[in-house]
Amino acid sequence: MPIVHIPPLMRDLTEGRAQVEVPGRTVRAAIEALEKVYPGIRGRLCSGNRLAPTVAVAVDGRLSRLGLYQPVNDNSQVRFLPAIEGG
Repeated sequence: MPIVHIPPLMRDLTEGRAQVEVPGRTVRAAIEALEKVYPGIRGRLCSGNRLAPTVAVAVDGRLSRLGLYQPVNDNSQVRFLPAIEGG
């Protein structure tokens, strides 16, 4: 199962866990699996049917441009990061 690394500011929802294994073939499916176990996490990561504008996701060390649609596999590492805008 993919391993999701939980940002420090969201660990209050995961009982202090820094990483969690969840099923899923996309970032969206992984978030939905997290939401079932840790209610409220989806609200911090998503805005409607998209990642929140303040959140970016990296899968296996690469920043994703596909957001919730980014595929993950059984040994993927998923990290949610604060989105940084350039100027």
